[in-house]
Amino acid sequence: MTDSKNHSAEGTSLEGQVFRPASPAELAEAVEEAFDYRGDVTLELNTGDRIAGYVFNRYPTGPRPYLQMFPRKETALREVPYSEIAAIAFTGKDTASGKSWEAWVAKKESQRRLEAEQEEIVARARGYL
Repeated sequence: MTDSKNHSAEGTSLEGQVFRPASPAELAEAVEEAFDYRGDVTLELNTGDRIAGYVFNRYPTGPRPYLQMFPRKETALREVPYSEIAAIAFTGKDTASGKSWEAWVAKKESQRRLEAEQEEIVARARGYL
């Protein structure tokens, strides 16, 4: 995914929401949201089993679309076919909630200005300026 993708409005989060897709297209969209989410999700499978963990990859095309996740209570990654997913709950804390690109840029610019001022002080003290 690229940063040019349209993201949800600032301050909104999927945290606490549950999606029960009614079609393959809705499921694919819910998996994309889970992939973009910066917290754990809980997958409810058609069997009734639940898997909580972090979705780090997905393969939406091909004969058998699937996602990959790091389950919370397992040491190995797990592949879950889309066809086995009944629901996706956004159960973990959204670590990116409330943070924006603009806030990051402003913070970095402030840090750069401070570093430049400190370098100027050192250069003046050494007689370079």
